[in-house]
Amino acid sequence: MTGGHNDAHHDSYGNSSQDSTLMMREYGMGSSGGSKSSFTPFVDPRVYGTSPTEEDDDDEDNISASALFSDELLKHEHDLEQARLNEARKISVVNVNPTNIRPHSDTPEIRKYKKRFNSEILCAALWGVNLLVGTENGLMLLDRSGQGKVYNLINRRRFQQMDVLEGLNVLVTISGKKNKLRVYYLSWLRNRILHNDPEVEKKQGWITVGELEGCVHYKVVKYERIKFLVIALKNAVEIYAWAPKPYHKFMAFKSFTDLQHRPQLVDLTVEEGQRLKVIYGSSVGFHVIDVDSGNPYDIYLPSHIQGQVTPHAIVVLPKTDGMEMLLCYEDEGVYVNTYGRITKDVVLQWGEMPTSVAYIHSNQIMGWGEKAIEIRSVETGHLDGVFMHKRAQRLKFLSERNDKVFFASVRSGGSSQVFFMTLNRSSMMNW
Repeated sequence: MTGGHNDAHHDSYGNSSQDSTLMMREYGMGSSGGSKSSFTPFVDPRVYGTSPTEEDDDDEDNISASALFSDELLKHEHDLEQARLNEARKISVVNVNPTNIRPHSDTPEIRKYKKRFNSEILCAALWGVNLLVGTENGLMLLDRSGQGKVYNLINRRRFQQMDVLEGLNVLVTISGKKNKLRVYYLSWLRNRILHNDPEVEKKQGWITVGELEGCVHYKVVKYERIKFLVIALKNAVEIYAWAPKPYHKFMAFKSFTDLQHRPQLVDLTVEEGQRLKVIYGSSVGFHVIDVDSGNPYDIYLPSHIQGQVTPHAIVVLPKTDGMEMLLCYEDEGVYVNTYGRITKDVVLQWGEMPTSVAYIHSNQIMGWGEKAIEIRSVETGHLDGVFMHKRAQRLKFLSERNDKVFFASVRSGGSSQVFFMTLNRSSMMNW
């Protein structure tokens, strides 16, 4: 259910719309009417061209599913051999980065699932090829390997943030009315669907990390063989570390209380493989806490902005030994190191105020605004592409893996839908 399918071959689809610059598909066999969504991609930032809407009528044209192949399987003979070995060992190979073989177009695809969620989608995480979806009212699983069916896993609980850690058999969440950090066992969630393991059914399906309440944001950071969990609270930052068997849980590592600025966004970096530093964003800017000494200090305060600042993202840049970051706030981004020194004489400037910003592991950063979705280079801030909306709307980043990016429409008090797009660098350069 969660790991045994390659979604390159199993995504079901409904009606499709197509123009000269876009391929768009709707997935899932839901009975509700779909929509024709139009994104016009382009590179020139001075020109704006259109994106997903939910009200348009379906196109009557049906496009048969093309063969989808993994990028990795096409790249190297070595990977082919490895895949055969994995198959022989009965290892589940999960690939959520299928590429559509369409020689007539290199345009990234944007697709939409037909399922309409009754409450606002707040977060999501990939579990194998399938998508766990957290809403105001519960936790669901969207089956991407079959007919687009949705399974209810937990009802009447608000899920604000989540991450799947398959190797540890856990789903980390901020959830509930008190925003507790609750960890669910994936085996227990799986059994909620399959009901085939009486032993699992008898056990409690979750534990709470510490006694933490009022969690604002967390980040799972892997360093060598250690998994850290850094957590932003009302006026504190806590660090937990995963303790393997016999404990099999996150255990307290460091605590930093009575912070001058309330953390809204948090991350953890390891400088030169040695020094742990917490980075967090607040309503006045960005700050660092030296984990060894406990000393906090400011690394960037945007003094040119009057009033409160909204921090969007902290991106620790690759190949900098954990020393350099892109800090995104309001409609800007700056490059600084962990000591607060500006490292690039460049300001990343979004075309509008984004409602959601996320780092994509294609080494790009995406911003979702009410007018457009922008895709930019993390290294330079240069615009790689834009998708313009037909009408103003709010979209929220959910999850990404292997260049596949999931996001949702945000309609307060109304229905939400899940979209996803597949990016790859070579396609982006050929728009």
